[in-house]
Amino acid sequence: MKHLKFIFLFVFAFTALQAQEKAPFYNDIQQFKKQDSIKFPAKNAVLLIGSSTFTMWKDVQSYFPKHTIINRGFGGSSLPDVINYVGDVVYPYQPKQVVIYCGENDFMVAGGIDPKTVADRAKNLIQLIRAKYPKVPIAYISIKPSPSRESFVPKMVEANQLIERMLKEFPKTVVYINTFNGMLNEDGSIKTDIFIGDNLHMNAKGYAIWQKIMEPYLLK
Repeated sequence: MKHLKFIFLFVFAFTALQAQEKAPFYNDIQQFKKQDSIKFPAKNAVLLIGSSTFTMWKDVQSYFPKHTIINRGFGGSSLPDVINYVGDVVYPYQPKQVVIYCGENDFMVAGGIDPKTVADRAKNLIQLIRAKYPKVPIAYISIKPSPSRESFVPKMVEANQLIERMLKEFPKTVVYINTFNGMLNEDGSIKTDIFIGDNLHMNAKGYAIWQKIMEPYLLK
């Protein structure tokens, strides 16, 4: 009987481990943990979390030399993914501030998704961060427009409006950063020269726009 119990526990643990390893972005999270094991980031840094717009910003520290930046964006993630890994990409770091860019990929799921669901997910993520860090300031960056996803722009605009309105439910330590308008031409069209070849991710010129808009919101 004892042998059967041992076998059951072994199979259960092995199955659970396999399920975890198959979870989306498992390898990305393990890479963060590996980096942390080599050199754990300093406390009281500005922590970036979210999707590939942050992941691709490899030289983000050079854009904000007055700040210590920890970048924990993982490419392709949607808000449920960041929510799932909040214990890995937020909780360990004791940040001075958390900056979120996520929600864009939520619209890419099969069958589509409505802006209110995206805003509700954003609220859930903020509440989870608040559960661990009740007083740490949080900044939420607007969902960006891009030429490759232009058909989704109306939904993104609505989601941004709902998120901005939702953030007002929180104390002043939660703020909205509007980078969306800075990525448009005077006629309202999307600037095309601020993206790399995929027309989705930004080049240095695009990140320079973000740097200028974000800087006043980042804590020194």
